[in-house]
Amino acid sequence: MPRFKPYDYSQHSMVVINYQEQLQPGTFEYAVHYLIEHKLDLSVFHPRYSNDATGRLAYDPAILLKIILFAYSKGITSSRQIQWCCETNILFKALSCDTVPHFTTLASFVSENATAIEAVFEQVLLVCHQQGLLGNELFAIDGCKMSSNAAKEWSGTFKELKAKRGKLRKLIRHHLNEHRQHDAAETEVEMERAIRHGKMILSLDQAMEKVDRFLKTQSPRMGQGKRRKEVKSNITDNDSAKMTTSKGTLQGDNGVAMVDRKHQIIIEAQAFGEGQEHHTLKPMLETLEQRYARLKIADAIYQHGVVVTADTGFANEANMQYLRTRQINGYIPDNRFRSRDPRFALQKDKYGKRHQKPASVTRSPTFPASAFDFDPIHMTCRCPAGQQLSHRGVRTNDAGVPVAYFEGRLLQCRTCPKREACMHNPQSAEHRKGAGRQVSFRLEANRQPSYTDWMKHRVDSPAGKAIYSHRMSVVEPVFGNIGTNKRLSRFSLRGRSKVQGQWQLYCLVHNLEKLANYGQCG
Repeated sequence: MPRFKPYDYSQHSMVVINYQEQLQPGTFEYAVHYLIEHKLDLSVFHPRYSNDATGRLAYDPAILLKIILFAYSKGITSSRQIQWCCETNILFKALSCDTVPHFTTLASFVSENATAIEAVFEQVLLVCHQQGLLGNELFAIDGCKMSSNAAKEWSGTFKELKAKRGKLRKLIRHHLNEHRQHDAAETEVEMERAIRHGKMILSLDQAMEKVDRFLKTQSPRMGQGKRRKEVKSNITDNDSAKMTTSKGTLQGDNGVAMVDRKHQIIIEAQAFGEGQEHHTLKPMLETLEQRYARLKIADAIYQHGVVVTADTGFANEANMQYLRTRQINGYIPDNRFRSRDPRFALQKDKYGKRHQKPASVTRSPTFPASAFDFDPIHMTCRCPAGQQLSHRGVRTNDAGVPVAYFEGRLLQCRTCPKREACMHNPQSAEHRKGAGRQVSFRLEANRQPSYTDWMKHRVDSPAGKAIYSHRMSVVEPVFGNIGTNKRLSRFSLRGRSKVQGQWQLYCLVHNLEKLANYGQCG
């Protein structure tokens, strides 16, 4: 018979814990504790408090900031869970000196201190500069789309939201009729149905009032493009937007970061409620320039040989003109720069297509635009079947090139003998409404060189290719660390200012980890 050491859960013991000894040098929690205690000035949080003479004693902002940053480094963003960690986890107890702030205190500290959080972000950036972690040679800009605290089902244009309100009214009338019928019955089953319909009516009525209140108090949201067309609003958080990502469509915000190459320190972080990134380049560059001048890191930083890189999402004619006018040494390729590079000519044959379909589903390519008879003089176009297409106008694309647009009538395309070879989805043409085949033509004649052409020449040059090749290795690992390693993959707050503060907290966690690994903390 084996023998085991005895144990007794009812025994009493007194354990002496030194909280200072729990924070070991070289760890993230030690770096947070050291920087907040010895390097950062947290007086920016003080104006929020008004208990100088009377009122209850408040938790020190240093304690709250330590707790929240350490929780975020573990992927914990729920204020209730942070409170539970302060009650049970020894490291949280060490950082909080065995205090347990209420979850409402933690939540309000994050949501109401966006300006103070930005000041802390600047102070940490200055510490990184003082310890030599900034190279100021190459900056990479990119965006990371994250889900917001709002459902995409509550998104739509004002026309779509009015239609949604009408559907809710019809549902309410339907359930009211059902409720009256079952309410008059005397059986137990009918009474239960009447109760269910009553609850459904209350829920639908609240939803309809929510939509109606939004339509009466808000105005249509306009996009950032040239044509300024209406984009989808969101009833819950109108500062967020519907965004298309590689993982599907989400309702969220775009966290844009500018990263220094030397140690991948985030030097600028802003959140935008837009899926399109091209309009975020100018505010990012200008805010960083002002921040560097304010911190006395460098005046006119872009005139000191700094290289700025960004991916194709930031490319349009306005941004290229801005870089050229400001004399910023930027490299932003257009979305066809790989097709001009002979090194990528055999990439698909070697590695396969990124979204390759099974052989049974793959279709033969449709008629290209060159198969259509286009007359740029009279601005007419005939399809391969000889039908006249309607001219829909000439618009300038993002590259500054005028493009002529044509589309066929759906009634003609349905009965066309060449429909299978002309339309991308010919089967749906029998049931859908709208236009038939659409085609566009670039009007290159007498076109003056654009700023996009200037950027193409820079990116396609051997020096440009060598410089741009560093972009992905600089900024993408940062998003991998924040979203995957730290599990900070969604925003829990609503509103531009609050989301901005939370995004800078996420970036603070990344920068503090860099200081813990490469800087001098203690």
